[in-house]
Amino acid sequence: MAKRYHHVISYRLREIPVRQIKVWGEAQARKLDRTGVAELARSIKSEGLQNPPMVQRDGKNSYLLMSGQRRLAALKRLGKKRIPVLVLTKKTSYGLEDAKAASVIENIHRRNMNVRETAEACGFLAERMGKSKAAQSLGMSMVTFKKYHGFAGVPDKIKDLVPRKISRDQAIKLYIAVPDVARAVKIALRISGLDRRTKRRYVEALMKSPGAPHRVLLKKARRLGMQQRISLVLPKGKSRALGTQSRQKGMEPQELANKIVSDWLKKRGY
Repeated sequence: MAKRYHHVISYRLREIPVRQIKVWGEAQARKLDRTGVAELARSIKSEGLQNPPMVQRDGKNSYLLMSGQRRLAALKRLGKKRIPVLVLTKKTSYGLEDAKAASVIENIHRRNMNVRETAEACGFLAERMGKSKAAQSLGMSMVTFKKYHGFAGVPDKIKDLVPRKISRDQAIKLYIAVPDVARAVKIALRISGLDRRTKRRYVEALMKSPGAPHRVLLKKARRLGMQQRISLVLPKGKSRALGTQSRQKGMEPQELANKIVSDWLKKRGY
């Protein structure tokens, strides 16, 4: 889709019969519309309709809903026969696919959408608009968009490596860290022979340093595997001294203790 979704629109306020409004009936819309309709109906009944649904003409005595599915459902729940709507003018009318995307964008900005609904909406918009435009329309960074989009948004060439070479979770993280599909596939094949834990730590290191070379990431992954927690039992005097030094350096006692042990090991060539 080349159309932008934040363009200036023009419309006229009218009152029309509810039965003349058509809603595109795909499952995605229904999923986004179900929650909170009863609460919204109660709010409209007590406070009135603050923002009428938006429609555009779709023939004689027929209108296609552009946005406001939850409001329309709430008004139907209240038994309304005629409702106020904003009718788009011809110069700002949408195509059907644009209308669907606009409705999903409106719904995804609701605060009460859960992670699954957001992921489904991201998938819907990615198909209609492409990932970059969808992320921009939702006000998300590409990294955040990919996290919501999840495995559904992973390119097929990377998906094909699951589960033989990498896990499903690793495929998602790998694509987030490395958007270049060819490079991501190359990395996946390179680490496929590592044991499960080292492979997981490698991908974690890659997420933090996506531009780092393989040998550096592999070294980090193995070093993470070698890290151990060691408890130190200090005499009271030494414990107080550690507390005093940590406060002076603006560090936590455990953090300072870790640094002291690490520095000591480095001096001895470990």
